[in-house]
Amino acid sequence: MDQKKIDWQKMDGLIPAVVQDQKTKSVLMLGYMSPESWSQTLEDGFVTFWSRSKQRLWKKGETSGNTLKLSDWKLDCDGDTLLLSVDPAGPVCHTGDTTCFGNDHGRFLDALESLVHQRVADRPKGSYTTNLLEAGLQKIGQKVGEEGLETALEAASGSDERLISESADLVYHLIVLLQARGLSMSEVEQELERRHRS
Repeated sequence: MDQKKIDWQKMDGLIPAVVQDQKTKSVLMLGYMSPESWSQTLEDGFVTFWSRSKQRLWKKGETSGNTLKLSDWKLDCDGDTLLLSVDPAGPVCHTGDTTCFGNDHGRFLDALESLVHQRVADRPKGSYTTNLLEAGLQKIGQKVGEEGLETALEAASGSDERLISESADLVYHLIVLLQARGLSMSEVEQELERRHRS
């Protein structure tokens, strides 16, 4: 899309930018863009805003490391609001929440999946997720099987606390397996929705 179509004058050189997770479609935050911050975003592929409080360009994650990698963008019909589709590297809000609009339990799974996605790309040394990924798909699949069996055993004869713990292990390893195959939990969710509608 042609950047010249953006109406920078309507609100004195700043326009709102709604930030959305490209995988989950969750709305993460609202920021403001200037022509300079927009150019910087397009140039390096990471979202940079104009900070109204600091009165300067502000690359999201410049201190926290929780950057927003631009995946796609759209301009609204009036040319004065951007919708940014991003891959977040960690929680977006300064409070530690996944979004600036508050967290819920489902959102934490989104954040965990985003973190695993980043591990797949970066492979940091010393990370358990990296070790799993480097062991290969067969090993990850084996871990999912083990955690599934342990979850079933706890359901049959264990405590609620152990059942929750083993279920958490199962979900984590399933996320790693899906990410290693280039798949996501949202695709699992879509399949469940499809079955529910059938």
